[in-house]
Amino acid sequence: MRVKGAALAFCVLIGATAPGAKAAPEQSGSTKAERAAAQRQHRATTPRTAARPAARAMLHRVSHRPPHTTATYAGISCVPYARAVSGIQVTGNGGQWWHNAAGLYARSQRPEPGAVMAFRSSGGMSRGHVAVVRQILGPRELLIDHANWAGPGIRRGSIMQNVMVVDVSDRNDWTAVKVQVGHDQSSFGRTYPIYGFIHNRPDTETVFAGLPSRRTDRFEQVAEMPDAAPRTARAEAARLR
Repeated sequence: MRVKGAALAFCVLIGATAPGAKAAPEQSGSTKAERAAAQRQHRATTPRTAARPAARAMLHRVSHRPPHTTATYAGISCVPYARAVSGIQVTGNGGQWWHNAAGLYARSQRPEPGAVMAFRSSGGMSRGHVAVVRQILGPRELLIDHANWAGPGIRRGSIMQNVMVVDVSDRNDWTAVKVQVGHDQSSFGRTYPIYGFIHNRPDTETVFAGLPSRRTDRFEQVAEMPDAAPRTARAEAARLR
C-alpha cells in the first residue's frame, strides 16, 4: 500500500492518471509540502483564464494612459546660440566677445551673412548681446537670428529668426542700431551701441573700435531681457542714408 500511495501521490504531482485507474483523489496521507507543490504545478500547467472584469478594466486604464511628460522651459541665452549657429567659438558674455575674439577671428564694421553682431554692454543690457547676421537687406538694414531677446509675445530664452535691425549710426558704420520689437518689423526699441561684426575666419587685421583689446573668460551669458521702448526706426534710417 505504501508503494501504491506513493504512485498515486506522484500522479497528483504531475497531473496525470495511471493507466487503467481512476483519477485519484487527494490522499489524506499527502504532506502539506506535496499539496503545495501540486497546486504550483497546476497553476503552471493550466492555461490562464481571462482576467476578472475589475482587473481587465484596470489593465485597460494602465495600457491606454497617455505618456507622461514634464513641461519645462529652460530656454537658451544668446552666447551658446551664437556659437552653435555661427561656429565662432568665443568665450565670455556677449559684451566681451569683441575683445575676446582679437587674435582669433577677423573683425570689422561691415556686416556679412554668418557673422556675429557684437553688442556693447549698456545700461539696459549689462552683459551685452550677440546675434548672427542672416541676410543683408541694404546699406542700413539687415536680418539677424538670435536668442533671449524678449519682447511682446516672445518668452525669455526664445530663439528668434529674421529679426530686422536698422543701422542708425551717423557714419553708417553699424556702431548704433535699433532692433525689431516683438514680431512687428515696423516697430523698434531704443538705440543699442555695437562694436561691429566678428567673422568666422582667422584674424589678419586688428580692429579695436576705439577700445584696447582685452580677453577674459570668467563669465558666460545668462538670460537677460534688454529694455525696449517701441518706436519706428525705418524713417530715421532712410533719413541717414
